[in-house]
Amino acid sequence: MVSVVERHGDEVWRLWLEGFGQREIGRELGISRNSVAKVVAPAGGIAPVPRRRAVRALSFAEREEISRGLSAGKFLREIARELVRDVSVISREVARNGGREGYRATDAEQAAWRRARRPKTPKLVNSPRLADEVTQRLKKRWAPQQIAATLRRDYPNDPEMQVSHETIYRSLFVQAKATLKAELVQYLRRKQRLRRPRAAAARAAKNTSGRGQIPDRVPLSARPPEADDRAVPGHWEGDLILGSHNSAVATLAERHSRYLLLVALPDGKTAEAVRDALARNITRLPRLLHESLSTQDVWKSLTWDQGKEMSQHVQFTVDTGVPVYFCPPGQPWLRGTNENTNGLARDYLPKGTDLRPYTQEDLDAIAHELNTRPRQTLGWMTPSHALAQALGVAPTP
Repeated sequence: MVSVVERHGDEVWRLWLEGFGQREIGRELGISRNSVAKVVAPAGGIAPVPRRRAVRALSFAEREEISRGLSAGKFLREIARELVRDVSVISREVARNGGREGYRATDAEQAAWRRARRPKTPKLVNSPRLADEVTQRLKKRWAPQQIAATLRRDYPNDPEMQVSHETIYRSLFVQAKATLKAELVQYLRRKQRLRRPRAAAARAAKNTSGRGQIPDRVPLSARPPEADDRAVPGHWEGDLILGSHNSAVATLAERHSRYLLLVALPDGKTAEAVRDALARNITRLPRLLHESLSTQDVWKSLTWDQGKEMSQHVQFTVDTGVPVYFCPPGQPWLRGTNENTNGLARDYLPKGTDLRPYTQEDLDAIAHELNTRPRQTLGWMTPSHALAQALGVAPTP
C-alpha cells in the first residue's frame, strides 16, 4: 500500500514552502492534518533536498525499456545495444532487482533511490568539542545564526570548530539527525518543533484594529526623516508586554542599535503610571551609559502604537523633552525594532506570567543579557557596543 508520504509528500512540501499551515494543506489536498504532520514533523519542518539522479544512472524510462525487453524475451546484450549501454550495466540492474522473471521497472526505480541514499554523519556527532560549544551558547539563548557567526569569528583558522546555523537547526529538529538534546529547543526564541518558512509569516500577517483614540497624538509621518534610515542614534520605539493579573512591563528599543530598556510598572499600566515610570527610566539611562551623556544625547524621539497607556504623552514630553509619535492603527511592522525585541524579551517573560514580582533590578539584568548578545543585523556586534559606538563613548561592561 502506498503511504501518505509517497503519495502526497511532494505536494505537501510545495504548499508548506509557500507558507500554508498544516490544516490548510490538509484541506487543499483532501487529507487529514495528521497525515500532513506525518510528512513535515519527522523532518522538523525542513524540506528535504530535492532528489537528483546521477548523470550516468539509469533513468525510469530506460528501466521500462529493460522491463519490456525482458518480457519480449530479448537477450541482455540486445537490450544494452538498444539503450546504448554497456551490457554489464544491464546485467547488474536485472540481477539486483529480481532477475529476468521478477524485474519490474517501478520496483527497480524505487530500490535505486533507496540505495542512492548515503547519509553523512552529522558534524556535531563527529566533534564533541564543537557540540559542547554549541550547547553552551544555546543555553545562553543565542540563536543558531548568532552561534554560527561567532564561531567563525572565534575560530577563524579551525574549520572543525565552525558550523552553519542550518546544521544546528537540523540537529535540533530533524528526528533522523537529532544530535543535540531535544530539551535545548527550549532555549530558542521560538519553541515550536517545526521550522516555518518565511512565506508563512507573510501569509499570516493581517491588519488588526486600533485600540482607541488618543488626544493630540502626533502621527508617525511627522517624525524626523533621520529616524527612518537608522543612521542617527536616539530614536526609540516602545510598547507594553502584558502578563497575567493585569500586569505589564514597558519595553523601549533603540532603532539604530537595537538596545533594549525594560521598565517595571509597579503601579499598574494606567496612563499616569506609564508616564511616570518611563520618565524615570529615560532620565537615568544616559548616566548608566556614560557620565558625559545628557538625556537629549540618548533620546530624540519615541514611537508608540495606539495604546491608551500613552494618552499622557503631552505631559510626558513636557517632563522629558522627548517627543512621541504614533503609528497608524493595525500596522505594528512600523515599529519593527520593538516588535522583534519584544519577541526576545518573551523568552524571559513568557505569556501568562505574572509580571508584578519582577523588580527594576530583575528587568535590568534581563535587558543586560540581551544587550550583550551579538546580533546579525549589527554585523554581530552587541547592542551595547553599537549604541556606545554611535554615541562616541566606551561600551559599558
